[in-house]
Amino acid sequence: MKLKAMSIGLAIVVAAPLAWGEASVDEYRAMLADKDANPGYLVIDRGESLFKTPGGPKNVSLEKCDFGLGSGKLKGAFAQMPRYFKDTGRVQDVESRLMTCMVKLQGLNEADIKLKPFSDQRNNEDNTDIEALTAYVASQSNNMKFNMHVQHAKEKENLAVGEALFWRRYGPMDFSCATCHAADGKRIRLQALVNAYNKNDIQSTMTKWPTYRVSHGVVRTMEHRMWDCNWQMRAPDIGYGSPAAIALISFLTHQAEGGIIDVPGLKR
Repeated sequence: MKLKAMSIGLAIVVAAPLAWGEASVDEYRAMLADKDANPGYLVIDRGESLFKTPGGPKNVSLEKCDFGLGSGKLKGAFAQMPRYFKDTGRVQDVESRLMTCMVKLQGLNEADIKLKPFSDQRNNEDNTDIEALTAYVASQSNNMKFNMHVQHAKEKENLAVGEALFWRRYGPMDFSCATCHAADGKRIRLQALVNAYNKNDIQSTMTKWPTYRVSHGVVRTMEHRMWDCNWQMRAPDIGYGSPAAIALISFLTHQAEGGIIDVPGLKR
């Protein structure tokens, strides 16, 4: 309840700074950037509790989940993902890897998890469990540099597919990711658009996800960003944890190589 109350208040307050211009928006973000003000930290705390508390049909915690550095090792794992996992035979990001562990360790059904991976701000919902878990796992790489694992043949292939998808035009508006995110100085209304080929630009963006979206009142993950971008292009939904979503996330993460992780971020 505390998180909901804070979320509603922040959503109302943000309307004024947006009318003042981008400099005021940046100032507003800075005011909420510390741990005492960013509600995203409450979501991380909830994610930690979910991670360490036994659950699912098997009544087991996720503490033995392997994110690429060994069973139960979280420090620095997010900084090297997406990466190839031998047990699944595919490249996975944090969210798809969490699903694997929730299925294998806890006995949950993947199809059930995918039914509602994101909270719906229209109904004033709190973050879903997997959103909170993702925020917690990502936060364990704070102050570390992105150094994505690109050694296995499937990791290299995945990265190449991600860049190809970034430039691929599709959907009723014939847009691609590159339509908005491949040049400096582009914007939608007051919102400046990140250039994936500008190192400082993409680093400042990717290092802040998962991020607290003030207008949504919840923490959003990069899988949600992929879904939301497709929705804005009026394209079919991109599958949660799908090869396409993971390939795009891999490309964007690789572009942000060397950026220092600092989650949760704060976005409009």
